[in-house]
Amino acid sequence: MIRVSRHSERTDTGRQRQANEDSLLARAPLFVVADGMGGAQAGEVASMTAIQAFQDGLAEGSSEDALEGSIRLANRTIYDRANADSSLSGMGTTVTAAAVDSQREEVVIGHVGDSRAYRLRDGIIQRLTRDHSLVEEMRRRGQITEEQAEDHPQRSIITRALGPEPEVEVDVQSVPAEPGDIFMLCSDGLTTMLADERIRVLIEEADSLDAATRALIEEANIAGGRDNITVLLFEIEDPANPIARGDGPTLISRTRRGRSRAAGTADSRGRGSGVGGVLLKTVAGLLVIAALMGGALVAGRQVWFLGTDDAGRVALYRGLPYELPFGISLYQREYSAAVQTSDLGSQRQEAVTGHSFRSRDDATSLIADIENNEGS
Repeated sequence: MIRVSRHSERTDTGRQRQANEDSLLARAPLFVVADGMGGAQAGEVASMTAIQAFQDGLAEGSSEDALEGSIRLANRTIYDRANADSSLSGMGTTVTAAAVDSQREEVVIGHVGDSRAYRLRDGIIQRLTRDHSLVEEMRRRGQITEEQAEDHPQRSIITRALGPEPEVEVDVQSVPAEPGDIFMLCSDGLTTMLADERIRVLIEEADSLDAATRALIEEANIAGGRDNITVLLFEIEDPANPIARGDGPTLISRTRRGRSRAAGTADSRGRGSGVGGVLLKTVAGLLVIAALMGGALVAGRQVWFLGTDDAGRVALYRGLPYELPFGISLYQREYSAAVQTSDLGSQRQEAVTGHSFRSRDDATSLIADIENNEGS
């Protein structure tokens, strides 16, 4: 069981726009960000119309179907209004919505456009959505590199939005959530100004979610503030082990302690259980035990590797990829990605299943790259 422990949201016009066409909804367990576009005030009308589709919450049934249904309803409403009123012709909006499913311990995300959703866990920031933009399509086809995409002059041209057509394709996914996770929804006014890694640092250095949203918007404005900026953060906790407030220097230090307290109950899945049968490189014999239990346990604290968890997902482990007799493991799982190992290409699978020893930076960089390029 999980729940939203707290959330913080903030929107800003930026330094180069006259009006704010972004809109948001923060009503736990439902969160939505929309970035409008269109002449005059049409963009603001479009984004507010998208938000209004969620005002009464989600319909009964599965979270995925309900979220997709609300986004499709918003699209049709915007389309009809634009056709009925010539002053609103051509209006549209992006939308990124997140619904926390406490029973399934997942966050369901619905997405159209180039607003984004992220998850921050154990020092790794993971982008959960893929931009529906011209530049992103070019990057996927290999026409430009990741670095070229960051500063491409056509970066703001989107290929999918709510409003232009009577029907719209919606990307919907369910993402595992654990106590201590911080999720972020944002408009592209943030991500065109700040790199993902800088966003991670600002959140980790903040002493509260409110401080984090303020810092993100302030730095985006310092970087130029070329567009409206909207940031929405929410944090996950286990109701049986609430995350303590105010007892650490940073927000992340507190959430990590909260995750540690919850590990024995809500997050015991797969830990110390053989890592899905993939990491069963069992070391037999008392002589080997004696050797490993000495310096290896200490040295293993500096070693990281990728593997596969019990659910078949790419996972990040700390320690040595061995198990000793009597149920002693020399590793612990630190993080699981929303990517199945079996879905990877042969080279990527080898990088995961080979269990090569890596530094922390190398391992986290590799798993982040897999998520950004291989994730759904």
